[in-house]
Amino acid sequence: MKDIEVRVLNPEVVQDSEKIMVCAARLTQRGHKIKNLDDFMDLYEKDYTKKTKQNMLKLPHPTLQKFGAINVVTVGASRRFLAQITRHQNEVKYMSASLQYSDYSDDADFAIPYELLDKPELQEIYLESCRNSMKSYTALVEAGVSNDTAGYAAPQGLKNILIISATPYQWKHMICQRTCRRNTTETRYVMLKIWESLYRINPDLFSPDTTGMFCMKEKCLEGSMSCGATAEKGMSPEDLIKTDFPLLADNI
Repeated sequence: MKDIEVRVLNPEVVQDSEKIMVCAARLTQRGHKIKNLDDFMDLYEKDYTKKTKQNMLKLPHPTLQKFGAINVVTVGASRRFLAQITRHQNEVKYMSASLQYSDYSDDADFAIPYELLDKPELQEIYLESCRNSMKSYTALVEAGVSNDTAGYAAPQGLKNILIISATPYQWKHMICQRTCRRNTTETRYVMLKIWESLYRINPDLFSPDTTGMFCMKEKCLEGSMSCGATAEKGMSPEDLIKTDFPLLADNI
């Protein structure tokens, strides 16, 4: 997990999404004043204050935050993360490295789970299992089996590259759900890193008050499945990484 990297590919969309959010909210109340395209463009370009933006974010109208698709790439997360994050399908699109078209016979690398980072002996047991799986993969490919079929032998720990495209509203929804401590550590860490990248670009749009875990905003919604822990209100994604992933704090 030390090698996992994320980047927002189109940061300008984050700011544009905020701008059109304010414009769309104003439009609902000022439609009678707009007689032509110039009138609309004046509304679109109209300045707004931080307070105005924050008020818009509190409105119970998620459509305001569904204009614009923010594209994020993750490099080095496992295919287990891929299987988990692609459960989110509403207003989200994915493009992943393919086991069908890519041949990993000589290029396999594996994500090391957080719990094994400071346990070299257990880490080696895990890596040996991954390497044995890829030996079977390679043997199948060399025997003439397709990469697609050989991919069934690939381990979940195989590193992957994934592009995720989602609206601001869905990013906030995914981050809220997937940074919860009920998730696997890798999924939590990747989503915290994505949140940290988005937060750096626009700390108001992706503030802890509107983006963080449920226990940071109200109360845990997991009921009897709650982890029993809570996160302090207002903690930034960087704070959470330092608190929950001290072995990776230098990677922020």
